[in-house]
Amino acid sequence: MTYVTSDIHGCYDQYLRLLQKVKFSDDDTLYVLGDVVDWGEKSMEVLRDMSMRGNVFPIAGNHEYFALDILGRLGTEFTEENLHQLGDILEDITHWQEYGGGETLRGYAKLSRDEREAIYEYLTEFCSFVKIIVGGQKYVLTHSGVPHNAKLKNLSKFDLYDFISASVDYNKIYFDDAILVTGHTPTFHLDDEYRGKVFRKNNHLAIDTGGVFGGTFACVYLETNEEFYVT
Repeated sequence: MTYVTSDIHGCYDQYLRLLQKVKFSDDDTLYVLGDVVDWGEKSMEVLRDMSMRGNVFPIAGNHEYFALDILGRLGTEFTEENLHQLGDILEDITHWQEYGGGETLRGYAKLSRDEREAIYEYLTEFCSFVKIIVGGQKYVLTHSGVPHNAKLKNLSKFDLYDFISASVDYNKIYFDDAILVTGHTPTFHLDDEYRGKVFRKNNHLAIDTGGVFGGTFACVYLETNEEFYVT
């Protein structure tokens, strides 16, 4: 059984309830389409749980991209030669906190050094996209979209920033023979009809149902297209 979810945003309890609702087992596969961290209070708990499951495959979102950048720079030993970078880091931390990074930073700071290294290493393993075939149907899984003019056969030539900086036109069909599955944009921004529900149209499957912003957390079972929700 193949499942997709996204935008957990540190909401560990809801993440566990979603796994319980779909009766997730070692025989299943789950793809998490980014923005695991920030806003919620338990980003470290979600990351730790995901990292311990060999059948959970993470795709990076913009929040992981920011977290990797800042946490990586914070791990640098400051010397007289690189002291000038401190101002830039403080400015970027302030910006990150405005977008929910404060909770992630506090959780990370509470970890032991070994735990921080393990979490950081896990974040580096997040990929930028996944192509899969389920039940004869092709899917492209990304966080926020695909780069401009990307083709199904040349996605690997783009880097992570190309993917997390992409914006999606949900009125456009990107791939005639594949469904583009994305998170990032809460579906209530697409049409109020889809508030708290996944969006399906024009070979799109948008699965960020705005859980951390008072909506629902969604998971889709690709073999049957069954939708599962928790709040």
